[in-house]
Amino acid sequence: MKRLSDDLKSSLTAAKLKALCILNDLPTSGNKSDLVSRLLESGLSREELGIEAEVVIEEVIDAVIEEEVIQPSLSLEDDDTLTPEVEPEPQKPIVESNDEQTDDSSLDDVLDAEVLDAEFVTLDEEVKAPKTVVTQSTTSKSSGDAATLLDMIKQPKIAAVFVVVLILGAGTWYYFNNQLEPFTADTLRYGDEMTYTISDGDFMASEGFLDLVLDQIETEDDICKLRLLFDGTGDISISNGDSSQLTSQTSLDRLGAVSAKGGQGMDWLTVESVSEYDFSAFTIQRHLRSSIPGSSACSDFPASVSGTADLVSTQWTELRDRASIGTAVDWNLNVEDTYQGNLMTFGVGGILGDLDTLSPGFSMLLQPVELQELLANDYIDDGASGSRLGWDWRVLGTETLGSTEMWKIVATNQDVQELCLGSASMTLLVEEGNPWATKQTVNVVISGSDSNRQGCSTTTKLLGDYVLPDGELTMSHTFQKSSLSRGSKGLEFGLSYDARPQANELSPNDNDLNDWGPNGEHMPDDSSLRTHNLEAAIDCLDYLQSSASGAVAALDDGGYVWRAIDQQFGTNTQWNISWIATDDIAGWVTFNMTGAPSQENCQFDKKGSYDETVSYNREFIPKVLNLSMIEASLLDSTRFPVLTSDQGLFTSSGTYHPESRIGYLVVVPGSGINTILTNIGDATDGACTVDISRDWTEDGWNKQFNLIADATDGRIIGWNYVMNT
Repeated sequence: MKRLSDDLKSSLTAAKLKALCILNDLPTSGNKSDLVSRLLESGLSREELGIEAEVVIEEVIDAVIEEEVIQPSLSLEDDDTLTPEVEPEPQKPIVESNDEQTDDSSLDDVLDAEVLDAEFVTLDEEVKAPKTVVTQSTTSKSSGDAATLLDMIKQPKIAAVFVVVLILGAGTWYYFNNQLEPFTADTLRYGDEMTYTISDGDFMASEGFLDLVLDQIETEDDICKLRLLFDGTGDISISNGDSSQLTSQTSLDRLGAVSAKGGQGMDWLTVESVSEYDFSAFTIQRHLRSSIPGSSACSDFPASVSGTADLVSTQWTELRDRASIGTAVDWNLNVEDTYQGNLMTFGVGGILGDLDTLSPGFSMLLQPVELQELLANDYIDDGASGSRLGWDWRVLGTETLGSTEMWKIVATNQDVQELCLGSASMTLLVEEGNPWATKQTVNVVISGSDSNRQGCSTTTKLLGDYVLPDGELTMSHTFQKSSLSRGSKGLEFGLSYDARPQANELSPNDNDLNDWGPNGEHMPDDSSLRTHNLEAAIDCLDYLQSSASGAVAALDDGGYVWRAIDQQFGTNTQWNISWIATDDIAGWVTFNMTGAPSQENCQFDKKGSYDETVSYNREFIPKVLNLSMIEASLLDSTRFPVLTSDQGLFTSSGTYHPESRIGYLVVVPGSGINTILTNIGDATDGACTVDISRDWTEDGWNKQFNLIADATDGRIIGWNYVMNT
């Protein structure tokens, strides 16, 4: 045990120190150093004792622990009830002797002479000296009463303990107060909004993946690789719909929801989520294919252009089943020329709709993740993990962002890995009170290259070869929160509402479906909107025996038309017929019709064959609506008003715009594909789609509108509208 240093030098004499001991009811025995130590322990200050040398305290806590501390009782008095006391002047001791009372100046001499056998008494009535009047507080305590907190703190040992407790208590509070508590993700509310920065954006597509981008932009360049570099700001919000969105409802219980149309033109109550991207820095790097004859190499040196871009993506999620009703993407690109467009998809779709079909949660990469969508109600705590929507996630402890400590989560897309399509991962920093990721870093590589598919089975490689085009797609970027504002009313999924579309309104009657697969030659048309429908075109082939012999022979021997396009030029119609024979030989023929089928009105144009294998499989051709029924559905302006506008496919009088064309496509699983699908699951039926497009020029803008519908029920899959100068 270490104590206060004995080397304490006081400027006071021993007599004065002993007098102070007497005044403080302390023993007067011992040398001068003992007196000083005793007085210090009683609470006197160093200044009062005239100590000049520094006191070294080596380890106060050990001293407190080793020495016996008598714990007085506490009296925690209210400060407001305490009455200040006037300290009385110290009473002078009286020495009884034969001499007269000594004065102050002689006291030191007496003490120095160690006249300690004298009897000391306090002043009483016999003492003639003047008395000091003392005003006592009404709350004063006798020596036997409990000590106040202030009295205790004056004791050095108690004070040391008190300070230690305060330090340890404050440290413990700081430690526990700064440990992140586990929490579950907050649910979204109507009116929620978060702004964020977008940095280190890098998107690259090559070869077949270029269709994701070039389908939106017309160009004559032979581009083999495209790279987009971008930075900017973003905003994600949940719309707070007002009462005008509830005209079909009998109450305002679903206030906040937004009315939206589905692929069949029916009205649904939805949660509307809006993501806005403002790319203030946007660079396009185009790699062109070699112009050297016989070479198809892609240049290593890109041509770059810079500009700006902005994009708004709006998604509608149905209130009861939480199913995706549709996604609209409005975009504007200013690099050299100006490009604008609108992409509308119903159901699964959006910017990377094809990839989202392979993995339903893939769209999470394109905006700050809604935490509850990824994590559900799982606790976010160190080591927690889970799997949802194709993503496996794990909490990897905490990380500080700015001055805030947050949970760190890493998520990987197992669908992409297990299907041997590449890799996709996200690193998230999340905090309580924010329903979205506060920071999100994305890294994606999608490729059919064998270098990215080590460890994949032969079956999954074959599937990847079938699903993925040639080339590669990579994407990386970082989102980080700038501001957050919360709404008040939480989203209420799973609840029904008035006038919700019923199943019988969405599915066609069996009588309306045509099962032409077993023995028909083509999808039924029966249109009266177009001058020459498909039935008339097939009749025209009879007058083209010598020029289109392959098509005629295939159809006469059990073959069928798997692709047909009707392009109108005034009163003239050009048909493009793609056929397949029972032996899988396939080809195409184009011809013009200027009137009813005849030798004179049917004019051959050109023909060809398909190098790629097209599968013959009547068994999987689905039942479909006639083209005329699909046209009638699309012409309903109450369901699809945009289609009958000046920028749509039909005029307000219910006819096609003269630049429009219509076609259909039948896709069936072939023998090779069917084998692969059977290895990983049940083989599926084929599909049949109807596509309508229009190209025109107006006010200096080149415009294009494309629509695709499902021929089995008439539902619109999506449309795309693009215009450029």
